[in-house]
Amino acid sequence: MRENKPFVILAVDDNLLNLKLIEKSLSKEGYQILTADNGKDGRKLAAEKKPDLILLDIEMPDEDGFHVITRLKDNPVTASIPVIFLTGVKDVDSKLKGFELGAVDYITKPFHPMEVIARVSIHLKLSIAVNSMVLNQAEKLRQITDAQISMLPLPADYPDAKFGVFYRALEEAGGDFYDILNISDKIKGYFVADVSGHDIKASYMMASLKALLAQNCTPMYSPEQSMQMINAVLLEILPEIKYLTACYARLDRAAGKLILINAGHPPVVYLPLGKAPVLLKSDGDILGMFSNAQFGIHRVNVKKGDRFFMYTDGLVESAESKITWSSGAENFVPLFKEVRNTPVENAPSELMEKLLRAGFVYEDDIVLLCVEV
Repeated sequence: MRENKPFVILAVDDNLLNLKLIEKSLSKEGYQILTADNGKDGRKLAAEKKPDLILLDIEMPDEDGFHVITRLKDNPVTASIPVIFLTGVKDVDSKLKGFELGAVDYITKPFHPMEVIARVSIHLKLSIAVNSMVLNQAEKLRQITDAQISMLPLPADYPDAKFGVFYRALEEAGGDFYDILNISDKIKGYFVADVSGHDIKASYMMASLKALLAQNCTPMYSPEQSMQMINAVLLEILPEIKYLTACYARLDRAAGKLILINAGHPPVVYLPLGKAPVLLKSDGDILGMFSNAQFGIHRVNVKKGDRFFMYTDGLVESAESKITWSSGAENFVPLFKEVRNTPVENAPSELMEKLLRAGFVYEDDIVLLCVEV
């Protein structure tokens, strides 16, 4: 909402008579006018005042209009401001160049004040409509994001599960997911998954996954059976192009038993108390693709103070650097010992901070889950 504030128009032209004519005609219509007689001052005013629209002369000394609009579009502060060129140039190539650089319209000199008023009005209306659409879509995506995040459990929700988590979606509709499961009073389940794609469908999968886990990760099923049941249902509900990788850990703290089920997912990092971290590698088929899927299984005897880390491939994979998660995970393992003494609820965030300081760049969604026995 503008709260009845006048629309601000910036006119940039080295011809002072043109500036006066523009200022006089638009002021009468209720617009607030800013003027600059050169490109450099015009860019500065645009960044400081953030006008609603810019009228920009093409032929100016030092910085012509093409240079100015290029700099305006390169600046995030001014990139979305609509620009109308003022020009005495009539050749088609110059006009096409202006449109390619981001201009929304042209006004040919010598111009009539009523034409300037009409074009300014039209493009302000278009700008308002586009901005409204963008804000509306952004709000809907924020609601999807909020709904998705609300399904993800926090350490405070499960104090006896002894875990910490770092979660970050690269886009509004993230494809990574995790959940904590109360199998019984003594047994906890930890599930991390990566749904293919970053579209809205991927985010909607979270509710289905959460329901599937609650129904199938119970004492009556072994971890292998739970994953087989989930895979069978996913085969029925997923489109052909969709699938997910996943890792399911079932921890019995009283018995000191950890069972890991891997479905095409990066290996778990196991950090025994007082020892070096190791990768628990195991091959397994992805979920939602094969009716006879076979999963990798690890059975580990654990003791109090041991930790294990589950994560998605965005942590160890880089398309930019051509690093796959299989090789990336190997390079990543030594870092885990650096958070051995960090409280478990803070360990994932501290590890990410260390990575960022070392030059890590987000290229994908990330879940990093740390569990202490």
